[in-house]
Amino acid sequence: MKEYDAIVIGMGPAGMAISAMGAAMGLKVLGVEKHKVGGECLNCGCIPSKALLKAAEALEGARHLEEYGISADLQLRGGDPLGVVRRKVHAINDKKLMKAFERVELVSGEASFENSETVRVGENLYTAKKIFIATGTEPFIPPIPGLDTVPDILTNVNMFELEKVPESLTIIGGGAIGTEMAQAFSRLGAKVTVVHMDPHLVPLGDEEAGRLLESIFEQEGIVVRNGAKIDRVAYESGKVSVFAGNEVFSSERLLVAAGRSPVLKPLKLENAGVAHTRRGIAVDDFMRTNVKNIYAVGDCNGQALLSHAAMHQGMLALMHALSPLKLGMFRRSRYYVPWAVFTQPEVAQVGMTEKQAREKGVFFEVVKKEFRSYGRTVADGHPEGFIKVLVGRRGKILGASVVGESASELIQEWTLALQYKKSMFSLLMTQHAFPSVSMINKMVAEQWMMGKMQSPVLRKLIRLFLR
Repeated sequence: MKEYDAIVIGMGPAGMAISAMGAAMGLKVLGVEKHKVGGECLNCGCIPSKALLKAAEALEGARHLEEYGISADLQLRGGDPLGVVRRKVHAINDKKLMKAFERVELVSGEASFENSETVRVGENLYTAKKIFIATGTEPFIPPIPGLDTVPDILTNVNMFELEKVPESLTIIGGGAIGTEMAQAFSRLGAKVTVVHMDPHLVPLGDEEAGRLLESIFEQEGIVVRNGAKIDRVAYESGKVSVFAGNEVFSSERLLVAAGRSPVLKPLKLENAGVAHTRRGIAVDDFMRTNVKNIYAVGDCNGQALLSHAAMHQGMLALMHALSPLKLGMFRRSRYYVPWAVFTQPEVAQVGMTEKQAREKGVFFEVVKKEFRSYGRTVADGHPEGFIKVLVGRRGKILGASVVGESASELIQEWTLALQYKKSMFSLLMTQHAFPSVSMINKMVAEQWMMGKMQSPVLRKLIRLFLR
């Protein structure tokens, strides 16, 4: 039996963070991966989806050349955008990636617990002082009648293996994967329909942002059905039919993007006494399970199904495991988690939405700035979008929603402000390069301050100071 300082089960974003950091610190680390290093994010998730979106964006951008008087009669002529995606992923997942783990012992196979300190991979047993579970999630297939009769259902796991863009595609789910792939495949030539049970697209975000994205989708010819209860699915003569109320949506292929399920069963957690539910492994604020030498990080604990959150949790868990003092800085809840959906326009969020603030009974005012009010975004050809900030008393920032070009970049400044408790006044007093897109963040703070200038009391004080 081989002994290690740390065993990491799963080499996705969380597992990679722990393994690379641990090895850099001089720890003897064993990494166990069933499929490929990088996990779903690199191999069949956020990275390949961005490559496909970029291909679709390039084609869409070429179509808009006519705005500048350039004739463009463009279509996809025998191209292979899905093949390009696969080649790009292969280029990323090569020796350069593996170099970061040259001091980590990697074994391929499915890991299971023998007890709280011992892990089995195939016929071999390994033991360690600390064990980190980072097995992630897999696509959730909802129990819709007839869904199991459809051959070759697409999910994020296999959709990038398609040999060609389908003529038509129905997508179940209006979250990040559903919306991104709806726009990508539509721009590449597929007739796309999105059917989902939530009241608006990107349901975890701001409703107004979701509605704006929906209007863009409709302009691009994507059919969206919100709040739809799917009664059944049928497959006949090479066509998939989705029955929702009085409507039937038929297409060549079906993509299911209806959420995620934690990958737990192969681990045999009962052997180690690790508590878990169908939502994931139960953890405390330090990512510890009920068995104190075992941590669960990333999607498998169900706390935040995001790659960057998984990486951050991995870092915090390792630092906590190695620290003699269990400091508050290692608490997961101390850190805000932004997220973004990479459609065009992008949608991003950090902190509370309007709905969440109302449900909590928190005092707030809304400060909103339209993209079309700023010359740079209009000149760039992206006037659609807005920034909406929830502001509490004395300029306290409660949350920010951004929809528009570079939303995934703009949200970072609001995340930093929330993280370090900076007020709107701090953003107001921070110089932004003009005409950068991020200037619109400062303009939101200026708009907030201008609103405060309307106070009769403040106006009287200003006049008094002028004497």
